[in-house]
This record gives sequence, structure tokens and C-alpha cells, in this order.
Amino acid sequence: MPINILETADRILDARATRTPVDALIRAEDGPTVADAFRVQEEVIRRQVAAGDSIAGFKLGNIAKAMQAKFGVDEPDYGYLLASQFYPENLPRSEAEFIEPYIELEPAFVFKRDVGGANVTVADIIAATDFVVPALEIIDSRVRDWNIGIFDTLADSGSSAGVILGGQPRSLSEVNLSDTPGVITFDGKVVAKGNTADIYGSPISALVWLCRRVAEYDITLKAGQLILPGSCLAAARMVPGTSIIGRFEGWGEVSFDYTAAG
Repeated sequence: MPINILETADRILDARATRTPVDALIRAEDGPTVADAFRVQEEVIRRQVAAGDSIAGFKLGNIAKAMQAKFGVDEPDYGYLLASQFYPENLPRSEAEFIEPYIELEPAFVFKRDVGGANVTVADIIAATDFVVPALEIIDSRVRDWNIGIFDTLADSGSSAGVILGGQPRSLSEVNLSDTPGVITFDGKVVAKGNTADIYGSPISALVWLCRRVAEYDITLKAGQLILPGSCLAAARMVPGTSIIGRFEGWGEVSFDYTAAG
């Protein structure tokens, strides 16, 4: 039978509100499609915006092979980012806010004009980009033990949970996003490392993929919003009581403390 869009949205919102994961979100035996899963996400976002939140950006996830291998998902996901998910850098976040969070490092984009459509090119992305900034993304599945497939993560907004931006914006001419090493450290110890080249060859190319993919939903990436192209490294599971830093070589860093509950 077809998946129940409204009931599935209910379960996602309840899991987020109570920080209690569900055992399963979308069953393969129900014959879901990618479009069905994205309709669930759009219903969740619609309700959150109606409750007072606002759309602040869009994300691409699992575009890097390291991320697909990490969570057993064989294709990228994508989803909306809400204003409530943006946290200040250098201020603590508590484990009480999440279920089972992981941390990723990404070069975030802000556009100076809208860009989208089925025929977007690398040149279009370059021309549209206002600046890029280092970003940490917290991902946190509402499915127990991250036992997810592509339908689950699409319905769940790409497992998005939080975004922390660094204060070092750069123009594309000031960074080399086809070859910039990045690391995440916990209390000064490297726990994950990668390179922006691991994001589909370049995060610019990843955003071309994203624009073309979501064109079928008539979605355009908007000027002034924050766009995440995907992590440059395998996500690291967050450990309470640690200082987390994401750093791009020759560019900048972003950090926060992850505190224990209570």
C-alpha cells in the first residue's frame, strides 16, 4: 500500500520533539518512491514553517563516497534547512538536544542570485556564488541506530539537525575548492579528515548535481540562503564533553563545545 504522507510526517515530528527515535520510518514493502519520501519532507517543513519557523537554506548529503559507506546509503539525499537549526559558533550544544548525532565539515555557499534548473552548469554556480564559509553540520537521524535507507533520509530532511558557521567568508577566487584539505578534531585529536575534492570532485560540481536533481520539484536555490554541498569527510560520532573543531587548511575553522546532559 502507498505510504501515508501525513502519518509519516507525524512520526518524524514526534521523534524530533521527544528525541525518541522510531524503529522504522518508511517500509520497502510499501513500495515507496523517492518522490513519496520527498513529499513527506515537504509536509514536515510546511508544518514547521506554519508553526513559526522559516526556510533558511538547502542541503545536499551523502554525495561523498565516504558518507555513503558510513551509513549504507547508495545515493545522495537533499533537504531544506530551517532557521531554527542554525547555532552560533563557540557556544556549547548539549547532548540533551539530540538523539545520536554526528558531525560533518563542509564549505557552505551563499548565492547572490537564484540558481536552478535542469541545465545548470559549473559556470552558473560560480557566477551565482557570493561567498563561501566553513561550516559544521550536525546530522541526527530520527530512525533508531541510523538503520536508514534513501527513503528514510529523504523524508527526514537529509537527517539535518544543526548548522554552525565559521566567521571566515571567502570569495571563490580566494579558495581552491577542488583541493582543500579539512579535518575535524575532538579535544585537539583528529577524528576525521578529507578533502573538498571528495565532494563529487568539487563542491561546485556537487551543487550542479543538486540543482539538476531538484529541478523536477521546481526547486531553485535562493539568493541569500545557506547551501550545503555535502561533507568532505566521513561524519564523526559526537562525544559529550568534548571541544569540536572543524578546520579547512589555509582558510579557517569553526568550533563549539559538545556538553553532557544534566
